[in-house]
Amino acid sequence: MARVTPPDRLDRVLEAARDAFAERGFAATPMEDIAQRVGISRSALYSLFDTKEALFRALVEGMIEHVLPEPIPDLADYPAPDLLRRFIRVVMMRMATGNIAFLPRLIIGEGQAFPDLVRYYHDAAITRVFAAIEEIIRHGVRRGEFVCADPALAARSVAGGMILTALWRIVFVPVGAKPMDIEAMAVSHADLLLHGLMTDGVSA
Repeated sequence: MARVTPPDRLDRVLEAARDAFAERGFAATPMEDIAQRVGISRSALYSLFDTKEALFRALVEGMIEHVLPEPIPDLADYPAPDLLRRFIRVVMMRMATGNIAFLPRLIIGEGQAFPDLVRYYHDAAITRVFAAIEEIIRHGVRRGEFVCADPALAARSVAGGMILTALWRIVFVPVGAKPMDIEAMAVSHADLLLHGLMTDGVSA
C-alpha cells in the first residue's frame, strides 16, 4: 500500500471511517478495517484515536462544520426570510446530497446500543443546528418580520424537513422510493414555514 504522509493521515482516516460507517454501520466496523482502508497499521490508527468512539466524535465534529452555512457578517442588516431560505437550502442540499446523510440513519439504527454516541451527536450536532435556526427566527422577531411565540419549538419544525430529506435518500430511495428533488423540497419547505412565521405585509 502507498505510504501515507503525516499531513494527509488525519483526513484520510476520517474519510475512511466515514465510508466504513456508511457501508457497515458503527458496530460492524472494526478499527482494523479503517486502518486497512487508509494503508496504515492498527497501532498508527490508535495513536490518533484511542477508541472507535473517539474517532466517531471527530468525524461528527468535522461533518457538522461542513453542513452548517458559513456565518454572515453583520447579521442585523439581512432580512430574516432570506436568511431562513438560505439556511434551509444549504443544509438540506449538504445533508441530502453529500456524504453525511448516513449519520441520522446510523444514530437511529444503532443508538440504543450506543447511547453515548447518541448523546454526543445530540450535543455536538443537533443542538447546534437548532440554535442556528432559532437565532434566525429570533432575528426575524426582533426585526418585526416574524411572529413566533416559541422560537425553540419552531426551530425543531424547520430541522424536521431537513432530516426527513436526508433519510429519504439514504433509507427509502435504495429500496425503490422515488428520488426527491432536493432543490424543490428546500423551496417548498421554506415557503410553508415562512407563511406560518411572517407578519402581514412582509414578503417571502
